[in-house]
Amino acid sequence: MRNVLFVAPFPLETTLRFARAAARLHGVRLLGIGQELVRGESRAAFADQLQVADGLDARQLIEAARLLERRHGKLHRVLGILEPLQVQLGELRRALGVPGTDPATADLFRDKARMKDELRRHGLPCARHRLIRSWADAEAFVAEVGLPLVLKPPAGMGCAATWRVRSPDELRAALSAIRASAERPALAEELLRGQEHSFETITVGGQVRFESISRYYPTPLEVVENPWIQWVVVFPRTIDGPDFADARELGVRAVKTLGLETGFTHMEWFRRDDGRLAIGEIAARPPGAHMVLAGSYAYDVDLYRAWARAVVDDAFDGPFQRRFAVGVAYLRGAGRGRVARITGVERANEAVGRLVVDSRLPRLGTPKSDSYEGDGYVIVRDPDTEVVKAAMQRIIETVQIEYA
Repeated sequence: MRNVLFVAPFPLETTLRFARAAARLHGVRLLGIGQELVRGESRAAFADQLQVADGLDARQLIEAARLLERRHGKLHRVLGILEPLQVQLGELRRALGVPGTDPATADLFRDKARMKDELRRHGLPCARHRLIRSWADAEAFVAEVGLPLVLKPPAGMGCAATWRVRSPDELRAALSAIRASAERPALAEELLRGQEHSFETITVGGQVRFESISRYYPTPLEVVENPWIQWVVVFPRTIDGPDFADARELGVRAVKTLGLETGFTHMEWFRRDDGRLAIGEIAARPPGAHMVLAGSYAYDVDLYRAWARAVVDDAFDGPFQRRFAVGVAYLRGAGRGRVARITGVERANEAVGRLVVDSRLPRLGTPKSDSYEGDGYVIVRDPDTEVVKAAMQRIIETVQIEYA
């Protein structure tokens, strides 16, 4: 029996899908560590679990893992999908002598400034950037790239705590909010303009074995800035042709440059208005926003299992054929408060219901989510990409969420 440790500070359903996939592999005894214990139906996936005060503290994780080893024997693998956890998982593996991504590699993916330095050193295009420790640093960077620009913590996740800065006054305010200093610099980047896409991979033994591409409508930064926008992600049916050949090559080079041996990656990239490519950032984890679920529908396979097979068994069962175009619509509305009313569901169902393969409607009375994923989602699929795009448009124009 192989002891596999899954670390999840908070047992969200989107996280537990990965845990259950690992538990279903042959010969796996799944062990858990978190700030909250897993309860409900997913509890059965875990043979044992321990609670810690801080699920992001490496020392506490190591102590809890050693206790689990005393109970069950040597750990085979240490897993977790949360981005702010990846370096700590590397430290845990190193402390217990468990194979997997080491702390240095995890930090190269986690620290966006170091990541971009390394990509540029190998000739890969990405946003111009600078660590801002003082107002003089900020003025020098503005003189180089101009305004607007993007400001974020160096170890941010997605668009969390990210500002689009349009003026010197906004820059001062954003630096103050981040509390930028010599000890805790902020990361400034040029604002990339153009179409924003994602590129996902599954890598085993240093070789990229699986690739996927999707496109955001609109960009995630616009979504964060406008909490009322109902946005979509579209997985086009075909990604093997010339339209994406340069992006796929760029993504594979990025994964190899940063040294990932085995795991899932999620890269955000831009096709600028002049056609040039640029990497936004890349993470050594699966994508969020139900994109693994959507990808499973696109390839008609279980990508959660594919992830588990890679990180537990060092195996890949593909190649997988992309059989469908898929779209995910994220349901959000204007205002604050609790979900008071949902309109347009029946009309949307009449128009595109035959294409829907998965959905979760907002629940009346629940507080409005602060996440860019919104309060619900609808996933559709069809062999025709244009049919999926039209269905996405119909859903976000028809279904409306009101709060009170």
